[in-house]
Amino acid sequence: MARRNVVVMPGDGIGQTVLPESLRVLEAAGFDANWIPADIGWEFWKSEGNPLPQRTIDLIAEHKVALFGAITSKPKDAAAAELAPELRDEGYVYYSPIVGLRQRFDLDVSIRPCITFPGNPLNFIRRDAEGGFDEPRVNSVIFRQNTEGLYGGVEWTNPPDQVWDALDSHPRFANFRHVPREDLAVSTRIFSRAKCRRICEQAFAYADKHGYASVTVCEKPNVIRETSGMMLDEGRKVQARYPKIQLWDTNIDAQMMWLTKNPEDYGVIVAGNMFGDIISDGFAGLVGGLGFAASANIGVDVGVFEPTHGSAPKYADLDPSIVNPIAMVLSAVMMLDWLGETEIAGRIRDAVAAVVADGSVRCYDMLKLRGGAQAITDGAATTVQMTDAIIAKL
Repeated sequence: MARRNVVVMPGDGIGQTVLPESLRVLEAAGFDANWIPADIGWEFWKSEGNPLPQRTIDLIAEHKVALFGAITSKPKDAAAAELAPELRDEGYVYYSPIVGLRQRFDLDVSIRPCITFPGNPLNFIRRDAEGGFDEPRVNSVIFRQNTEGLYGGVEWTNPPDQVWDALDSHPRFANFRHVPREDLAVSTRIFSRAKCRRICEQAFAYADKHGYASVTVCEKPNVIRETSGMMLDEGRKVQARYPKIQLWDTNIDAQMMWLTKNPEDYGVIVAGNMFGDIISDGFAGLVGGLGFAASANIGVDVGVFEPTHGSAPKYADLDPSIVNPIAMVLSAVMMLDWLGETEIAGRIRDAVAAVVADGSVRCYDMLKLRGGAQAITDGAATTVQMTDAIIAKL
């Protein structure tokens, strides 16, 4: 088999640390690939006015698969202030490059596994009826609609006449007519039936393949009736093709409460963009936090795989690095699964599980230490040492 070409985009901050470590694990496990470096992130925003250059888009379009590290994002005014002087006041507007990638390549299916590793000291525990404690096994996979909803980017401050007139045609807009237009900001939450159907189909197909008993649509149809209602309606239609899998529906607010009551009851969960982001972070907190939170962004023929943590600039310059690379490694494992390299993926996943269960090598987050250079003195493993431990288990 010819060597695969994989676009690698370390991005900002700790992305430049953890992505190379994941490549070390992939190579040690026998995954043979050409790593194609690509530009993305804050430095390119500052110097070019574009954090996602066209040359990077072209590479992903050619090779179809990419690993991504982390990105720095800042509010509009702060972003504009960091542009190179010659680019200021030239009409450049910062837009998240990962959101841009999702929309450019229609990466409409986001998959975020939140699964307990036995022996992880960060796993969720709760008090039982006898006054003791138990540790439920969390085994949830969130399917997040990735391109629509509140992240669609259709919004205005001081909406133009045609937008104002459209809003004013709705009877409930009466509560806002007194607001000066320049003081009004509007974001849209747009769902399409085709995308709701596709995310539900992907969720049920995954549940069927992996033996999950239920799929939960987590939205808010009692209040956000049109958009959440459409997602639930499509979930019901898809469930009719999978009679052995139950369809549950929960409201996002109640679901966040139930996270710490009975998380083991939830299998596959499907939600729109914002609620999917919220619920996946909530479940990730039960299985170790952002150091264990991997994700996939999948379209029809392109896949981009990334940890869900940010660029963590306060840790980026520590030498040696203390950040946990497991989320990045698990994101690379999701890439392997998508590419059909399931044997290598299983071996790496088992190696990570073995390191966590052994417990002799733990990064600062797993030891519940404060971040900073002193964490190593306090017994934390470095980023490289954690990677070395995973490779040793291989």
